[in-house]
Amino acid sequence: MLLSDDDLADRIRKLRLMVFDFDGVFTDNSVYVFEDGREAVCCSRFDGIGIRRLERAGITPFIISTEVNGVVAARAKKLQMECLHGVERKLEALRRVAARFGVSLAETGYVGNDINDKPCLKHAGLPIVVADAHDHVRDLACYITTRPGGKGAVREICDLIGDIRGTPPAYEDE
Repeated sequence: MLLSDDDLADRIRKLRLMVFDFDGVFTDNSVYVFEDGREAVCCSRFDGIGIRRLERAGITPFIISTEVNGVVAARAKKLQMECLHGVERKLEALRRVAARFGVSLAETGYVGNDINDKPCLKHAGLPIVVADAHDHVRDLACYITTRPGGKGAVREICDLIGDIRGTPPAYEDE
């Protein structure tokens, strides 16, 4: 379902809300487990400036994750984003978040990487998957990043949106 450049640009111009899965999108989908049960993940620092650019373009960023993990909330807080984690039914959560912000699903983008993202990818106005997404979701995407999850995929998406909407990168005009 990949779109032509013009069709992709049209959908991007309509965006008001961009919802991201966390594991496999902000992270490389790896988890480091310590002896005491604590977990750590790897995220890209490039994403923070990208999220600021998304906001400057008038788009609200949001995270929805099935994982119940303090790492999700901590990273969202660091990026000054809202998040829902421990979500069992992502599509219901996506609909609630869109309604809360007063936007339709047609004005909502969703970035995922795995089969639990399928319902959201099917209903979002701009479904995106990362380069290393599972094969079963790739055909649902309007855009597939060139960068894998946790390795700059979020920044790539934010820069694509910023470029199409004419929003300069954060700090560029300061």
